[in-house]
Amino acid sequence: MQLPNDFDPLDPRPVLIAGPTASGKSSLALRLAADCPSAIINADALQVYSGWHTLTARPSEADLAAAQHHLYGHIDMSETYSVGHWMRECARTLDMIAADGLRPVIVGGTGLYFRALTEGLADIPVISEDVQEAADEVERREGLEGFAKRLLEEDVKTAGRLDLNNPARTRRAWEVLHSTGRPLADWQDDTPPPLIPLRNSQPLLVSGPPDTLRARIDRRLDQMIESGALAEVDRARRTFWDPNAPSCQAIGAAELISYLDGDLALDEAVSRAKIATHQYAKRQRTWFRTRMRDWSVIEMQ
Repeated sequence: MQLPNDFDPLDPRPVLIAGPTASGKSSLALRLAADCPSAIINADALQVYSGWHTLTARPSEADLAAAQHHLYGHIDMSETYSVGHWMRECARTLDMIAADGLRPVIVGGTGLYFRALTEGLADIPVISEDVQEAADEVERREGLEGFAKRLLEEDVKTAGRLDLNNPARTRRAWEVLHSTGRPLADWQDDTPPPLIPLRNSQPLLVSGPPDTLRARIDRRLDQMIESGALAEVDRARRTFWDPNAPSCQAIGAAELISYLDGDLALDEAVSRAKIATHQYAKRQRTWFRTRMRDWSVIEMQ
């Protein structure tokens, strides 16, 4: 990839690398780590889970030997891991890296992590179990769309800021309101300063033609199958599998499980997994395009 003309590979400021799945972000991170003593920090919400290696394209053993890597594969599949968890761990990791005299290179495809990192994250208390159970009941009785309807009645301020078609966001906002007694919008308004303001970093956004990305996704998924993705998914479904759990949202996992359960032929399962990954990449690209206008765009190869 051709780096921007104003990018300084020896600049000690943190480097942020965002981009859609299969765009070559991890390879770029290793390249930059070779130019300047650096440590790589994961900013992908699924690569934190111990059960996923092949299917989420976590760094290989050779990659791990080439540079320090942090926040990869350290969370049990049964645990819930949020952007708040990541921010707390990232803050500790940044302190450790600074003590070692290394430059942080933060790489991943989870836009919300980068937004929290560069804009700050509201310090919202943990949602109480009672409220989580109440939310489960709302979902059973009214469906996920029930949270959007309730927010429009109970918390117009937060509803005006949310994509009301996003059930995870609307449920979260409803839970915050009922667990803390304060609207999520108020918590957001009291957000503390960011860990890494964008102006204090070198932000890079990997992009490129959709057709190129689709071809890269298809090739990589074929390689994943050849490298043992089916065995990995089989282990996951035998040890911990809950379709609603954050760890079980790995793109392609559900389709491959359908093959393992005998519901789909392998070719059809792989084809559906590719389509699901294309759709996910499209959502990522849309998010990046609207939320990362101030980042330096570089073209994938």
